[in-house]
Amino acid sequence: MKEILILSGKGGTGKTSLAAAFAHLAKGHVICDLDVDAPDMHLILKPENTQTVDFYSGHEALINNKKCTACGKCLEMCRYGAIDQTGVIFRANPIKCEGCKVCVAFCPADAIEFPERFCGRWFISDSRFGPLIHAQLFPGEENSGRLVALLRQKAKEMAKQKRLNLILSDGTPGIGCPVISSLSGVSLAVIVTEPTPSGRHDLERVAELCSHFRVPVGIIINKSDLNPKESLAIETFSREKGLTLLGRLPHDPIITRAMVNGQTITEYAAHGNFANQVKNIWRQTMALTAEIKSYEE
Repeated sequence: MKEILILSGKGGTGKTSLAAAFAHLAKGHVICDLDVDAPDMHLILKPENTQTVDFYSGHEALINNKKCTACGKCLEMCRYGAIDQTGVIFRANPIKCEGCKVCVAFCPADAIEFPERFCGRWFISDSRFGPLIHAQLFPGEENSGRLVALLRQKAKEMAKQKRLNLILSDGTPGIGCPVISSLSGVSLAVIVTEPTPSGRHDLERVAELCSHFRVPVGIIINKSDLNPKESLAIETFSREKGLTLLGRLPHDPIITRAMVNGQTITEYAAHGNFANQVKNIWRQTMALTAEIKSYEE
Protein backbone atom coordinates (compact mmCIF):
# COMPACT_ATOMS: atom_id res chain seq x y z
CA MET A 1 0.00 0.00 0.00
CA LYS A 2 1.31 3.45 -0.95
CA GLU A 3 0.37 6.78 0.61
CA ILE A 4 0.81 10.04 -1.32
CA LEU A 5 0.46 13.31 0.58
CA ILE A 6 -0.13 16.65 -1.15
CA LEU A 7 1.41 19.55 0.80
CA SER A 8 2.13 23.25 0.46
CA GLY A 9 4.24 25.55 2.55
CA LYS A 10 1.55 28.23 2.43
CA GLY A 11 -2.12 28.51 1.57
CA GLY A 12 -3.41 29.47 -1.85
CA THR A 13 -0.91 27.56 -3.96
CA GLY A 14 -3.53 25.31 -5.61
CA LYS A 15 -2.85 22.26 -3.45
CA THR A 16 -6.46 21.13 -3.03
CA SER A 17 -7.33 21.75 -6.69
CA LEU A 18 -4.49 19.47 -7.73
CA ALA A 19 -5.26 16.91 -5.02
CA ALA A 20 -8.87 16.73 -6.26
CA ALA A 21 -7.67 16.32 -9.86
CA PHE A 22 -5.35 13.52 -8.75
CA ALA A 23 -8.30 11.88 -6.95
CA HIS A 24 -10.16 11.95 -10.27
CA LEU A 25 -7.23 10.44 -12.16
CA ALA A 26 -6.23 7.80 -9.60
CA LYS A 27 -7.55 4.24 -9.56
CA GLY A 28 -8.10 1.89 -6.63
CA HIS A 29 -7.63 4.45 -3.87
CA VAL A 30 -8.97 6.01 -0.68
CA ILE A 31 -9.11 9.81 -0.49
CA CYS A 32 -8.27 11.52 2.78
CA ASP A 33 -8.71 15.23 3.55
CA LEU A 34 -6.30 15.92 6.40
CA ASP A 35 -6.94 19.66 6.59
CA VAL A 36 -9.21 19.26 9.62
CA ASP A 37 -9.16 22.96 10.60
CA ALA A 38 -10.39 24.28 7.23
CA PRO A 39 -11.33 21.35 4.97
CA ASP A 40 -12.53 22.07 1.45
CA MET A 41 -12.05 18.87 -0.55
CA HIS A 42 -15.74 18.12 0.03
CA LEU A 43 -16.70 21.27 -1.89
CA ILE A 44 -15.44 19.64 -5.10
CA LEU A 45 -16.14 15.99 -4.34
CA LYS A 46 -19.65 16.58 -2.91
CA PRO A 47 -19.56 13.39 -0.81
CA GLU A 48 -22.49 11.59 0.79
CA ASN A 49 -21.77 10.84 4.45
CA THR A 50 -22.21 7.22 5.46
CA GLN A 51 -20.79 7.56 8.98
CA THR A 52 -20.43 10.53 11.35
CA VAL A 53 -18.46 10.23 14.60
CA ASP A 54 -17.98 12.82 17.34
CA PHE A 55 -14.36 13.64 18.14
CA TYR A 56 -13.35 14.22 21.75
CA SER A 57 -9.87 15.27 22.79
CA GLY A 58 -8.46 16.91 25.88
CA HIS A 59 -10.60 18.09 28.78
CA GLU A 60 -12.29 21.26 29.92
CA ALA A 61 -13.30 22.51 33.36
CA LEU A 62 -17.00 22.89 34.22
CA ILE A 63 -17.94 24.54 37.53
CA ASN A 64 -20.98 23.09 39.31
CA ASN A 65 -22.47 26.18 40.98
CA LYS A 66 -24.72 24.04 43.18
CA LYS A 67 -21.58 22.74 44.90
CA CYS A 68 -19.43 25.85 44.51
CA THR A 69 -18.83 27.82 47.74
CA ALA A 70 -17.50 30.90 45.90
CA CYS A 71 -14.17 30.68 47.72
CA GLY A 72 -12.33 32.02 44.67
CA LYS A 73 -9.54 29.43 44.82
CA CYS A 74 -9.97 28.54 41.15
CA LEU A 75 -9.75 32.22 40.17
CA GLU A 76 -6.57 32.56 42.22
CA MET A 77 -4.89 29.43 40.86
CA CYS A 78 -5.72 29.68 37.12
CA ARG A 79 -2.74 31.20 35.33
CA TYR A 80 -4.62 31.41 32.02
CA GLY A 81 -7.35 33.76 33.25
CA ALA A 82 -9.98 31.19 32.30
CA ILE A 83 -12.22 31.73 35.36
CA ASP A 84 -14.93 34.37 34.99
CA GLN A 85 -16.67 35.77 38.07
CA THR A 86 -20.06 37.46 38.19
CA GLY A 87 -20.92 38.17 41.80
CA VAL A 88 -20.76 34.83 43.59
CA ILE A 89 -21.11 32.88 40.33
CA PHE A 90 -17.93 31.40 38.89
CA ARG A 91 -17.65 29.99 35.37
CA ALA A 92 -14.78 28.43 33.40
CA ASN A 93 -14.35 30.12 30.03
CA PRO A 94 -14.04 27.28 27.45
CA ILE A 95 -12.10 29.52 25.03
CA LYS A 96 -9.38 30.31 27.56
CA CYS A 97 -9.33 26.99 29.43
CA GLU A 98 -6.16 25.00 28.64
CA GLY A 99 -7.33 21.86 30.44
CA CYS A 100 -4.46 21.94 32.94
CA LYS A 101 -6.73 20.69 35.76
CA VAL A 102 -5.20 22.91 38.45
CA CYS A 103 -8.63 24.28 39.40
CA VAL A 104 -9.96 20.72 39.74
CA ALA A 105 -7.05 19.69 41.93
CA PHE A 106 -7.28 22.67 44.31
CA CYS A 107 -11.07 23.15 44.58
CA PRO A 108 -11.88 22.48 48.28
CA ALA A 109 -15.53 21.75 47.49
CA ASP A 110 -14.88 19.32 44.60
CA ALA A 111 -17.21 21.54 42.58
CA ILE A 112 -15.33 21.40 39.27
CA GLU A 113 -15.97 18.62 36.78
CA PHE A 114 -13.45 17.73 34.08
CA PRO A 115 -15.15 16.01 31.11
CA GLU A 116 -13.60 15.36 27.71
CA ARG A 117 -13.83 18.26 25.29
CA PHE A 118 -16.13 17.84 22.27
CA CYS A 119 -13.88 19.21 19.50
CA GLY A 120 -15.57 18.31 16.23
CA ARG A 121 -16.62 15.41 14.03
CA TRP A 122 -15.04 13.06 11.52
CA PHE A 123 -16.76 11.39 8.59
CA ILE A 124 -16.61 8.43 6.27
CA SER A 125 -18.24 9.31 2.94
CA ASP A 126 -18.76 8.11 -0.59
CA SER A 127 -17.71 10.37 -3.44
CA ARG A 128 -17.72 10.07 -7.21
CA PHE A 129 -13.98 9.36 -7.03
CA GLY A 130 -14.12 6.77 -4.26
CA PRO A 131 -14.31 6.64 -0.45
CA LEU A 132 -13.43 9.85 1.39
CA ILE A 133 -12.26 10.16 4.99
CA HIS A 134 -12.54 13.71 6.32
CA ALA A 135 -13.26 15.80 9.41
CA GLN A 136 -14.12 19.24 10.76
CA LEU A 137 -12.87 20.70 14.01
CA PHE A 138 -14.98 23.36 15.70
CA PRO A 139 -13.50 26.90 15.48
CA GLY A 140 -10.62 27.44 17.88
CA GLU A 141 -10.28 23.79 18.89
CA GLU A 142 -6.89 22.14 19.24
CA ASN A 143 -5.52 18.60 18.88
CA SER A 144 -5.72 18.67 15.09
CA GLY A 145 -2.61 16.47 15.02
CA ARG A 146 -4.40 13.75 16.93
CA LEU A 147 -7.42 13.96 14.62
CA VAL A 148 -5.15 13.77 11.56
CA ALA A 149 -3.57 10.59 12.94
CA LEU A 150 -7.05 9.14 13.48
CA LEU A 151 -8.10 9.91 9.89
CA ARG A 152 -4.97 8.29 8.50
CA GLN A 153 -5.62 5.19 10.60
CA LYS A 154 -9.20 4.96 9.32
CA ALA A 155 -8.03 5.46 5.73
CA LYS A 156 -5.56 2.58 6.07
CA GLU A 157 -8.24 0.37 7.60
CA MET A 158 -10.62 1.13 4.73
CA ALA A 159 -7.93 0.55 2.11
CA LYS A 160 -7.18 -2.87 3.59
CA GLN A 161 -10.87 -3.70 3.90
CA LYS A 162 -11.59 -2.79 0.28
CA ARG A 163 -8.22 -4.14 -0.96
CA LEU A 164 -7.18 -0.79 -2.39
CA ASN A 165 -3.49 -0.07 -2.92
CA LEU A 166 -3.30 3.72 -2.65
CA ILE A 167 -4.18 6.41 -0.12
CA LEU A 168 -4.26 9.93 -1.57
CA SER A 169 -4.23 12.62 1.13
CA ASP A 170 -4.73 16.37 0.92
CA GLY A 171 -2.63 17.85 3.73
CA THR A 172 -2.59 21.20 5.50
CA PRO A 173 -0.44 24.24 4.70
CA GLY A 174 2.63 25.04 6.78
CA ILE A 175 4.90 22.85 8.91
CA GLY A 176 2.95 22.65 12.18
CA CYS A 177 1.61 19.75 14.24
CA PRO A 178 -1.08 18.58 11.74
CA VAL A 179 1.52 18.54 8.93
CA ILE A 180 3.93 16.50 11.04
CA SER A 181 1.12 14.09 11.89
CA SER A 182 0.20 13.88 8.19
CA LEU A 183 3.75 13.36 7.00
CA SER A 184 5.26 10.66 9.18
CA GLY A 185 5.45 7.36 7.35
CA VAL A 186 4.00 8.40 3.97
CA SER A 187 5.45 7.02 0.73
CA LEU A 188 5.75 10.35 -1.11
CA ALA A 189 5.17 14.02 -0.33
CA VAL A 190 4.14 16.17 -3.29
CA ILE A 191 4.77 19.84 -2.49
CA VAL A 192 2.81 22.41 -4.49
CA THR A 193 4.52 25.78 -4.54
CA GLU A 194 4.31 29.07 -6.41
CA PRO A 195 7.07 31.30 -7.80
CA THR A 196 7.19 34.01 -5.14
CA PRO A 197 9.80 34.70 -2.45
CA SER A 198 7.38 33.55 0.27
CA GLY A 199 6.42 30.47 -1.78
CA ARG A 200 10.07 29.49 -2.21
CA HIS A 201 10.85 30.14 1.45
CA ASP A 202 7.94 27.99 2.63
CA LEU A 203 8.86 25.27 0.14
CA GLU A 204 12.32 25.13 1.70
CA ARG A 205 10.80 24.74 5.18
CA VAL A 206 8.48 21.91 4.13
CA ALA A 207 11.26 20.17 2.20
CA GLU A 208 13.46 20.32 5.30
CA LEU A 209 10.65 18.76 7.34
CA CYS A 210 10.27 15.98 4.77
CA SER A 211 14.01 15.38 4.89
CA HIS A 212 13.83 15.04 8.68
CA PHE A 213 11.24 12.27 8.31
CA ARG A 214 13.11 10.76 5.34
CA VAL A 215 10.12 11.15 3.04
CA PRO A 216 10.82 11.41 -0.72
CA VAL A 217 9.66 14.68 -2.26
CA GLY A 218 8.21 15.70 -5.60
CA ILE A 219 7.67 19.38 -6.42
CA ILE A 220 5.05 21.07 -8.58
CA ILE A 221 5.48 24.75 -9.48
CA ASN A 222 2.02 26.24 -9.99
CA LYS A 223 1.56 29.56 -11.86
CA SER A 224 5.16 29.11 -12.96
CA ASP A 225 4.91 31.66 -15.77
CA LEU A 226 4.06 34.57 -13.47
CA ASN A 227 7.62 34.90 -12.18
CA PRO A 228 10.20 33.03 -14.30
CA LYS A 229 13.08 34.20 -12.09
CA GLU A 230 11.55 32.65 -8.94
CA SER A 231 10.55 29.53 -10.88
CA LEU A 232 14.18 29.11 -11.90
CA ALA A 233 15.27 29.60 -8.27
CA ILE A 234 12.89 26.83 -7.20
CA GLU A 235 14.23 24.51 -9.92
CA THR A 236 17.80 25.25 -8.80
CA PHE A 237 16.88 24.52 -5.18
CA SER A 238 15.26 21.24 -6.23
CA ARG A 239 18.36 20.09 -8.12
CA GLU A 240 20.69 21.06 -5.29
CA LYS A 241 18.63 19.13 -2.74
CA GLY A 242 18.09 16.11 -5.00
CA LEU A 243 14.33 16.64 -5.13
CA THR A 244 12.23 15.57 -8.10
CA LEU A 245 10.57 18.34 -10.10
CA LEU A 246 7.31 16.72 -11.22
CA GLY A 247 6.23 19.60 -13.44
CA ARG A 248 5.29 23.21 -13.96
CA LEU A 249 1.81 24.59 -14.47
CA PRO A 250 0.91 28.00 -15.94
CA HIS A 251 -1.48 30.51 -14.46
CA ASP A 252 -4.88 29.85 -16.05
CA PRO A 253 -8.32 31.23 -15.04
CA ILE A 254 -9.86 27.96 -16.19
CA ILE A 255 -9.06 26.55 -12.75
CA THR A 256 -11.42 29.11 -11.19
CA ARG A 257 -14.16 28.25 -13.68
CA ALA A 258 -13.78 24.57 -12.82
CA MET A 259 -14.08 25.32 -9.10
CA VAL A 260 -17.18 27.47 -9.64
CA ASN A 261 -18.74 24.49 -11.44
CA GLY A 262 -17.79 22.15 -8.59
CA GLN A 263 -15.49 20.09 -10.80
CA THR A 264 -11.83 19.22 -11.03
CA ILE A 265 -9.87 20.68 -13.94
CA THR A 266 -9.53 17.19 -15.41
CA GLU A 267 -13.33 16.90 -15.50
CA TYR A 268 -14.21 20.44 -16.56
CA ALA A 269 -11.70 20.65 -19.39
CA ALA A 270 -10.74 17.02 -19.79
CA HIS A 271 -8.86 17.44 -23.08
CA GLY A 272 -7.58 20.98 -22.61
CA ASN A 273 -3.93 21.91 -22.40
CA PHE A 274 -3.96 22.54 -18.64
CA ALA A 275 -5.72 19.24 -17.90
CA ASN A 276 -3.23 17.39 -20.10
CA GLN A 277 -0.35 18.92 -18.15
CA VAL A 278 -1.97 17.82 -14.88
CA LYS A 279 -2.39 14.31 -16.28
CA ASN A 280 1.29 14.23 -17.22
CA ILE A 281 2.28 15.36 -13.71
CA TRP A 282 0.10 12.61 -12.26
CA ARG A 283 1.86 10.04 -14.47
CA GLN A 284 5.21 11.38 -13.25
CA THR A 285 3.95 11.16 -9.65
CA MET A 286 2.86 7.55 -10.04
CA ALA A 287 6.15 6.64 -11.71
CA LEU A 288 8.08 8.15 -8.80
CA THR A 289 5.81 6.42 -6.29
CA ALA A 290 6.34 3.06 -8.00
CA GLU A 291 10.08 3.35 -7.29
CA ILE A 292 9.44 3.69 -3.55
CA LYS A 293 8.85 0.74 -1.29
CA SER A 294 5.51 0.77 0.53
CA TYR A 295 5.38 0.69 4.34
CA GLU A 296 4.13 -2.91 4.15
CA GLU A 297 7.06 -4.17 2.07
